[in-house]
Amino acid sequence: MADGGDGVTGDVAVLGVGMHPWGKWGRSFVEYGVAAARAALKDAGIDWRDIDSIVGADTVRGGYPGYVAGATFAKALGWQGARVASVYAACASGAQALCTARAQILSGLAEVVLVVGADAAPKGFFRPAGGDRPDDPDWLRFRVLGATNPTYFGLYARRRMALYGDTPEDFAQVKVKNATLGALNPKARYRKRVTAEEVAASAVVADPLRLLDICATSDGGAAVVLAGMDFARRHGPSEPVRIRAVSTVTPRYPNTVLDLPDIATDSAVAVEPPAGTFRSSIAQAAYEEAGIGPEDLSFAEVYDLSTALELQWYEDLGLCGEGEAAKLLREGVTALGGRIPVNVSGGLASFGEAVPAQAIAQVCELTWQLRGGAGDRQVAGARVGITANQGLFGHGSSVVAVR
Repeated sequence: MADGGDGVTGDVAVLGVGMHPWGKWGRSFVEYGVAAARAALKDAGIDWRDIDSIVGADTVRGGYPGYVAGATFAKALGWQGARVASVYAACASGAQALCTARAQILSGLAEVVLVVGADAAPKGFFRPAGGDRPDDPDWLRFRVLGATNPTYFGLYARRRMALYGDTPEDFAQVKVKNATLGALNPKARYRKRVTAEEVAASAVVADPLRLLDICATSDGGAAVVLAGMDFARRHGPSEPVRIRAVSTVTPRYPNTVLDLPDIATDSAVAVEPPAGTFRSSIAQAAYEEAGIGPEDLSFAEVYDLSTALELQWYEDLGLCGEGEAAKLLREGVTALGGRIPVNVSGGLASFGEAVPAQAIAQVCELTWQLRGGAGDRQVAGARVGITANQGLFGHGSSVVAVR
């Protein structure tokens, strides 16, 4: 792999980031992506005509243009001959788009790459596309089991309660923390603080989770301009935020912890399970590539599809031992001002899901924090940040950024 500068293998610079605010705007995902792209280009001080390549995270519900997101955004910005790529990895699409862009830069195929993801999400919970697809595990878990996303979230919460003694009150405190931080973020959809009592009073959706425990579906867009270190130093700050690792790993056989959308685990009769779960392997691969460990982190942005899932990420990232996540939360360790703040953006609790954009949006937050420009939600002395989420069908997603 090419040397990213300063003797560090694989670093690429984040020249610019941009977002379209999350919400329910009733317009095309293309509009959100273009707005985010223009904001990122402006932030980078780069003209669209100077972009060598554009990588789009696909929006499969957006019809044909959504399946060729790179070209869709390139056309909307104005054809200028750039290389183009489109990727789909469900909720990990943004991380795979960033990985593709980084690979182009490190291989010498491009100097400056624009990464864009945007979505116009359906109202209510996600559901399968039309038609019968009995070989599609996502279709099967909806149609055979009736297992919508909140059903899965509820099962995961029940698992934590049974194994570790977590309580609905612990889950509610995750929402309280994230809503407090989201209230400080001008790009967030929900900017209202909530109390634990309000969480407890909201409607039960998938026992033990209530409406305020579960993230919404949203419209939104995010974009990042990446460049090689030499280009960055010629055209931008001498010490830019750098992407040091991108993990897009898949599970290892046997996979013994149920993960959406699978409705069965691998057989472990003849083979010992791996040392860790799929989710923990996502972060571990990022740590190994970046040459760091959880003790080096300043903050983290994780995929809080539900409040209970945020707690699970604390353990999967190695921020604490197995079963200790609720204790970490109760002690204020993951709050702003704590030892390792988590979801200082407000998380999906404050944004909702705009699927192809959310892993890119996490990197936007890493960048603002590492630059010291996050305003009232700034993590003091932030030097190293990590993102974590996962996509359907075994797509890992984790990014490490440093300053």
